[in-house]
Formats: sequence, C-alpha cells, structure tokens
Amino acid sequence: MIKRILLLFSIILLASCSDDDDAGQPVVEEFTTFETIANSPDHEMLEQALIDTGLDQVLNSDTFTVFAPTDAAFANIDVSGLSTNELKNILLNHVITGAAMSTDLTNGYIDTNAKNSDDDIINMHVSTDGGVTLNGMSSVITADVTASNGVVHIVDEVITIPSVATFATADNNFTGLVAALTRESSFTFVDVLSSTDVPAPFTVFAPTNAAFSDFLDELGLSSLADVPTSALEATLNSHVIAGANVRSEDLTDGTVNTLGDPIEIDAENAVITDQNGRMINITVTDVQAGNGVIHVIDKVIAPDNVIETTYEIISESPDHTVLAQALMDADLVSALNSDEFTVFAPTDAAFGNIDISGLSAEEVKNVLMNHVVAGTNMSADLSNMYVNTLATETISGDANNLSLYINIDSGVMLNGMSTVTVADLEATNGVVHVVDEVITIPDVTTFATADPNFSILVDALTRESSFTYVNTLSSFDSPAPFTVFAPTNDAFVDVLGELNFASLNDIPTATLEATLNTHVVAGANVTSNTISSGVVSTLGDDITLDAAGGTIEDPNGRTSTIVKFDVQAGNGVIHAIDTVLLPEL
Repeated sequence: MIKRILLLFSIILLASCSDDDDAGQPVVEEFTTFETIANSPDHEMLEQALIDTGLDQVLNSDTFTVFAPTDAAFANIDVSGLSTNELKNILLNHVITGAAMSTDLTNGYIDTNAKNSDDDIINMHVSTDGGVTLNGMSSVITADVTASNGVVHIVDEVITIPSVATFATADNNFTGLVAALTRESSFTFVDVLSSTDVPAPFTVFAPTNAAFSDFLDELGLSSLADVPTSALEATLNSHVIAGANVRSEDLTDGTVNTLGDPIEIDAENAVITDQNGRMINITVTDVQAGNGVIHVIDKVIAPDNVIETTYEIISESPDHTVLAQALMDADLVSALNSDEFTVFAPTDAAFGNIDISGLSAEEVKNVLMNHVVAGTNMSADLSNMYVNTLATETISGDANNLSLYINIDSGVMLNGMSTVTVADLEATNGVVHVVDEVITIPDVTTFATADPNFSILVDALTRESSFTYVNTLSSFDSPAPFTVFAPTNDAFVDVLGELNFASLNDIPTATLEATLNTHVVAGANVTSNTISSGVVSTLGDDITLDAAGGTIEDPNGRTSTIVKFDVQAGNGVIHAIDTVLLPEL
C-alpha cells in the first residue's frame, strides 16, 4: 500500500511541477528499468531478487530490455534451492542489451545476458504469432513500459534457463522434430535433452519441418507414424552429440560420433555427410541453450540402413512383388544393390496388363533393364529428353543401349506408354520412380509416336490405309533392323512451302510414299559410330552421306543435317534430320 501511495504521489507531483522559466514545460522524470520494477506493486519478488543478486545497480546503468515476471509468476516456481549465482543467471535470462520495443520483436532468436557453464550467451526464442511469447513459456501481458535506460515488458511466467528441448518445443519450425522425439512412450529423448546432468551438454543438429517432410518422401512414407520405431530411434540418435557444446567456431573437419551412427563434418562449408552419403547443410548455427547448442539443418541425418538401395525399396513395397521376383529370377538384385541407378518400377497392376510368359529369361531380363538408367535422375532433373537404358538391342549384334524418351509436358511419361505415379523414392545408390505400365522394348515407331517433334511424320506414315509403314517399322523380322532418317515437324513445314502445298493432304500419294521410302535404310542399324560417307540405298532413292559433316544429300542435291543421332530402338535406330529428303523429282 505504501508503494502504491508513493507511486501515485510521484505521478501527481511530476504532473503538477512546472518551471516558469523558458517555455514553461513540465519537468518529466523517467525511472530506470530497475526503478520501474521497484515502483511496481506487482513486482516485489523480482525487485528483491535483483537486490539480492546485485543486479539492481546493473539495471540502473547501460540500456536494457527487461522482461519482468510478476509476483504471481514467481509464485509458480520454486527458486529457494538455487544458489545466488544460479538465481542471478535466471534473472539475466530476462534481460537483453538495448531497448527493444514490442514492435521491434520478431519471430526468431535473441541474445540474453545469461550464460552457460562455458560462458556462452544463452538465447531466447521470441514468437510474435499471437502476442509475444518467450521460449514457449512466458507471455508479455503489458508491453513497452519505457524507462530512462530502456524498456520493461511485463510477463506472466518466469523464463527459466532453457534446455535444448525448450527451443525444440518453442520454435514452430521444429514441430516435426518434436513429434518424432515424442512419438513413442518408450522414447526418453525429451527427458535426456532437458537434463543438465551427464551426458549433457549436447550438440543437436535439428531438422526443420521441411526436412522431415522431404525425408518421408525419400522413404516413400506418407507420415511419421509409418517410420519403424527402431529406424526412427536410430535416426534421432544420429542428430545428437553428447558431452560437448560444439558451437560453429568449434566445428572441425572429420568424423564425429553421435548417439547413433558417426557423421562427417565439413566445417568450412557447414555440411554434414551421413552414412548414406547424403549431404546436409547447416542453415542456422549457435542457438545456445543452458545445456547445449542447436544447429538447424535442411535434411534429416539418416543412419545406415534407414535409406535403402534401389532394390530394397522395390522388394519392401507391397505393390512391387512381381517386379521384385522378376529381378531375383533375372539375377539383377546384386546389380541394383550397387552402382548408381534410376529405376522406373512398374507396379504389380502394370505387370498384370502384359503377358511376358512367352519371353525367354534373357528377353525378360532385357525388358527389366529397359527400366534402368545409369546415375541418379530425380524428377526435377528430367526434361523432354532421350536417355539410354541398360537394355540393349539384340538384332544388329552390336548390343547398342536402347533409348528411352521422357516427356514432362503433363507429368512424366516414358516412351509414350508409361507414366510416373510416384516420384523420387531416394535410395542409397540412386532413386526409384513408380510407373503404371511396363516399358516394353521399343521399336522405331515407338519413338516416332512418343516424341511430339515427329507428329507430322506419324501423320505422313499413317495417311493412307494402303501404307504399311507402321507394321513394317514395328517388326523385328526381316527387313529389320532399320535406320530411319526422321524429319522433324519443322522439316515437314518447310518442305510443304518448298513444294507449294498447303498441307500434308495435298501431296500426291505416290510422291508421299516415295518420299517416306527415301528416309528408310533396311537391313542395317547404322549408328553415329558406324556411319560412313558415300552412297546409301534406301527403300526409295539412293542418298549420299557425309559422315564427317553429319549431312545427307538427296537425289535432287538438297542437303539435310542430322540434328539428333542415335535414338536407338530394339529393331533399328533413328536419326532426326532438319530437311525432308525428296526422291528424284
């Protein structure tokens, strides 16, 4: 009551005092941060604690922002067992240097004046999403009480020294991590990471929510609940170094032991490499708690055997039992457990759409290899493009690797027949993409129909019911193999202008048939490695090849350039050209 009377009297006195000198303005006296607290009837316990620890004089100097717990807040905790230094450190955990008005506060971390046992400044997490909340435990209930040397914000709970678990629960960027740490009742992570006893201090590499979401995608799982308990526990252990408060300036290159598997640190580039060779970036460093330090990372650190090989991903999928068995029967398991591959994995339903019972073991193996591309090709790496599979053509005797046409105009389609339904199942040795149809061995018409650059060529090949091109070029029997010089759409547009035709339909049937024949060499699979200069007989007129220049001269002396070599099918090869070859006119 006496404090209230004194405070009221001071306010009345200050309001009534004026100086008749000069402009006659009243003299306004501001209290220091400590005096503001001392004059408050709701902060007697804080006032006494500041006096007992000698911090009253500190708060009468320099510039500070003080988060001031009320007496009711102090009643919620027991500080009787604390030493003077421990109490002092808790009080300093409410003080930041400089004057920060409520409008200056943003979501993130700020430095307090408290320190850990290594004399590192302890951080405070500020959330402004709904008012101002500090370390997820204390809310500002009265903001911006200005003082002569800073500002006081009144808070409803004492802000105790945070543990690394405190920041995990306070920061909304770590909700996925908290869900993982607390998923199982048997997990002791929260208790351990809240402790200041051995094995503290801790260095924690904390994955963001986005990192956990990406990790589930890598594993092909829909939620955290689908991660096996042992795998989750091993994963979380691999993010914690015990017995060390390793700040960014203390990081060194080399192998570091965690509570789980060892990890490799590249200190200069702030990169971690896990047991699966995955590189993880440290994006935020040195979030300092009382019992350790947190570094934020952009990927989950995966221990050994959590992320599987391409074959293991397939064999453990309930939708790929036919493929898994076929790979075993073809003796391809060891291959898919080594090297680096992209596997387009047809589902059981996809295999149900075809009959492979009549194929030999070698033919089945080749079909399976037609779903495998060397290297890791994530969906983001794909474009409208040709890649080579591990399958080979068997008709020429040269065992040329087959091509695969990828079209991403609407999703990801392969050879115009199979669509990626689940992408980017990342493996230790590549990636698996689930597809809805088996990608059979392509013929030369497969690529003509799959590649939109050849749509006019397809129209030409199929214009007349009497034309047998599609049947012929789909065949693996004699006169296969074929070498097809395939004009692009632009090439057809140009020749229509050259011949003064308005459309493909205006070309006389005999002329069109003779023209198409001039683009096909029968009985030869002529690749860029085997092409030679000279006159070559086609199904129509002879043409002249210039191997060095990559050009073709038709019977009329017109020159066409090969713009894409070696689109390899099972029964021949396609070379895309920029000018239609005309028979002798």
